[in-house]
Amino acid sequence: MPPRPNASVRPLATALLALAALGIGAAPAGAAAPVAEAPAAVSAQNPATVTVTGTGSASAAPDLAVLTLGVEVTAPTAKKALAGQNAAAQALLTAVREQGVAERDARTEGLSLSGVYKDEDGASKLTGYRASQSFSVTVRKLATTGRVLQAAMDAAGDAGRVHGVAFDVADKRELRAEARAAAHDDARAKAEQYAQLSGRRLGRLVSLSENDSGGPRPLAVPVEAVTKDQGVPVAPGEIEDQVTLVAVYELD
Repeated sequence: MPPRPNASVRPLATALLALAALGIGAAPAGAAAPVAEAPAAVSAQNPATVTVTGTGSASAAPDLAVLTLGVEVTAPTAKKALAGQNAAAQALLTAVREQGVAERDARTEGLSLSGVYKDEDGASKLTGYRASQSFSVTVRKLATTGRVLQAAMDAAGDAGRVHGVAFDVADKRELRAEARAAAHDDARAKAEQYAQLSGRRLGRLVSLSENDSGGPRPLAVPVEAVTKDQGVPVAPGEIEDQVTLVAVYELD
């Protein structure tokens, strides 16, 4: 009777056949299993940066004035109030144009007609009407500002009103460009200092953003700058523009 095959041999032979079918060779006895190699790690580190704020300003003498003028008339009836307001407004406009103000530089900003009331014994009683009109007048010959203002008030009489005087520059581009250059220089100087303190070198500019400063504004005017020889005293002073920006630089 032939000997029975060992039961443990059959499963092993079956496993070897299965591996051969898959194209996988059997490892020699006692050999360690192969270890898969890990992919090389690629470290993309972000470069160090420094963020700074730069501020720059520039100033210049104004070359124009903007007058906010008005007329106001109160009368018992709306018709009389409007008539008085119309006459005063026409006189004011004629006066400023005689002083050299161009048609395009005088415009109406507001016009109103309202009732005037008085409290009597807890009740509101209509006593008349108030008509008013306001104007924006641009004076491009700065030296004539006082004369224009005086002529306007003389022509309007008791109905004349002065709501404000503002000085400005006609072309703000050059003033803004100077302020931007100063802000940029300020930001770079700060960034270079931080780079030096960190033991690094200042690299390329990554980003730059400008904050809205609202445009040029008048500076404080000393008393001696007030002109008193041409109509109403005015003090033009200086106009200042300021720019603030945020810059980001790389550090090498």
